[in-house]
Amino acid sequence: MSRGFVKEDDAQQPPIVPPRAALPPNTPNYVTPRGLELLREELTTLEAERAQAEANRDNDADRTRLLSVFNGRISALNARLASAKLVEPRTQPADEVRFGATVTLRTRSGGKAGFERTFTIVGVDEASVAEGKVAFVAPVARAVQGARLGQQVTLQLGPKAEVVEVVAIGYDGGL
Repeated sequence: MSRGFVKEDDAQQPPIVPPRAALPPNTPNYVTPRGLELLREELTTLEAERAQAEANRDNDADRTRLLSVFNGRISALNARLASAKLVEPRTQPADEVRFGATVTLRTRSGGKAGFERTFTIVGVDEASVAEGKVAFVAPVARAVQGARLGQQVTLQLGPKAEVVEVVAIGYDGGL
């Protein structure tokens, strides 16, 4: 095959390493015990996958690209682990919304009155909307941190403000 048909530029491009969840500058990397465990499990999995890629000698170009991605992901994960600040939720004040709290809010005005939402405030790597886990740097988490049971808080959700009441606070992973 003629070299004119080979796209050498494709082979020269560095691989894209997906970034970790955003953590604002100068913000501590708080993690729950479960969040720290998940980070360690992720590292173990990535190291095992990298070892498999190292052993695969079928295509050196693909292998090199894949190893670069694994090395980048492992490096970013190690940096995140090194900066992790473990917070034990059970040591937080039981009557105040803090990191690790599972909180239930009831809408008072500005939305569907009486509507309740429950979520747990966790580290950025543990956050998952599907699991009801919100990063401590998220606007809704920032708005309710420091609130006490029965306190009303104004949330700015898009163009409308919504007043909610803190109706439950728990630190055992659920209410």
